[in-house]
Amino acid sequence: MAKYSIRIQEQTSVPREKVFALFADHQRFGKLLGAPVKRIRDSDQADPNGVGSVRKIGIGPIGLEETVTLFEPDQRIEYTITSLSPIRHHIGRILFSDIDGQTFVDYTIEFEDIVPFSGKVISAALDQAIRNGMKRIPKLA
Repeated sequence: MAKYSIRIQEQTSVPREKVFALFADHQRFGKLLGAPVKRIRDSDQADPNGVGSVRKIGIGPIGLEETVTLFEPDQRIEYTITSLSPIRHHIGRILFSDIDGQTFVDYTIEFEDIVPFSGKVISAALDQAIRNGMKRIPKLA
């Protein structure tokens, strides 16, 4: 099994709390990625998208589930895949900070593939979806 890592860093003039809200809300996150995303389990915290919330990405049996494992408003979101998937040891981490009056987003994903060479395709698709999504921040936030 090969290990893969994606890291995308972007700055935007949109205020941090609005950028965080875009990434935190599961349905809006789907619009950012250009994929169907639905929250299927609410967090038991004040924010229904917080720790323990589960989102389904995709349609029907092709979809996968991600569970939020860390949620620090306006600062950090971490999640992992918690359903059957062609990858394992998946960790997504999104950090939000202010730099020079702008919002800085540092998004990393790490995982291992199960099916040989599938990680290369998955990594490229995720990287492209996230990069395209970052360009949509001003319009969606």
